[in-house]
Amino acid sequence: MKIGIFTALFHDQPIEKALDIIAEAGITSVEFGGGAYPGCRHLDDVGGIQALINDESARKKLLQITSSRGLEISAISVHGNPIHPNKAIAKEHHDAFHNAVLAAEKLGIGVVNGFSGCPSGPGGQNPNWVICPWPDEFRDILEYQWNTVAIPYWKEQNAFLKQHNVKFAIEAHPGFIVYNPETVLKLRSAAGENIGCNFDPSHFWWQGIDPLAAVRNLGAAGAIFHVHAKDTRIDPINSGINGNLDVKSYGAISDRSWVFRAVGYGHDQGWWNDFVTTLRMVGYDWVLSIEHEDGMMSMKEGLTKALQTLEIAVVKEKPGAMFWAKD
Repeated sequence: MKIGIFTALFHDQPIEKALDIIAEAGITSVEFGGGAYPGCRHLDDVGGIQALINDESARKKLLQITSSRGLEISAISVHGNPIHPNKAIAKEHHDAFHNAVLAAEKLGIGVVNGFSGCPSGPGGQNPNWVICPWPDEFRDILEYQWNTVAIPYWKEQNAFLKQHNVKFAIEAHPGFIVYNPETVLKLRSAAGENIGCNFDPSHFWWQGIDPLAAVRNLGAAGAIFHVHAKDTRIDPINSGINGNLDVKSYGAISDRSWVFRAVGYGHDQGWWNDFVTTLRMVGYDWVLSIEHEDGMMSMKEGLTKALQTLEIAVVKEKPGAMFWAKD
């Protein structure tokens, strides 16, 4: 299994400087933003997404500057909302998705990451994430979102993905219609098997989901295409008072019921060892792509801890990685 990183962490650095830092840290794969919410910071440095689609020299440059540093590209990420009720936003994010798929095909990258998106109810102007079935109009909104908007859209995109031999890995994320394993598999069943999961445990813990059980569930369906490595800590006092549905700013750390942490600061080494073991058990042996969104430590501190934790997990749980003591 490889340790990778989402290069959005180094948005303030030009691509080659970012890749130098990444390679020097011992990381072996990178995930680039390709539009929508992450933007295209580093791909713009080699001409942009359109150049990667249309210009072989741009593709050669990107592949050369990554491979020369011992790196490979695990995915292009376009986390956005292509079914947003605002048509301008929906088009921007849909175009980002399409362009990422076309670029991934030309570059030989098998996976594009993103979100399922979330529409409104009929005639609405803003996304509406429904999380309970009553009053009855909430069920009506869900019926519209899934059957009128999301399933037809993603069926069409699944055909597009198959045409270009690329898989779309949806990061199950609260706020969107796909937010847990059940909704991943619901959309996959309805739209097609080129749609699966970018598994990020950090979004599951605070929903009360056991990520290890979720890996087994999604892995049994062959639905895990990519994995993010990010941790979460539940605050036992704030959570005990208010539960885990929390709309306070991520910066209000002492007041929140949960916060994102660097890998190893929310859950211990043993948990991450088990995570790697469970991923391998269901047939996933690709990339653990680090995301750093820890408001309590610097990028360098968080990355150092994440690497220490993941390197132990990957080596410890590698099949056959056992050394017998000599007499």
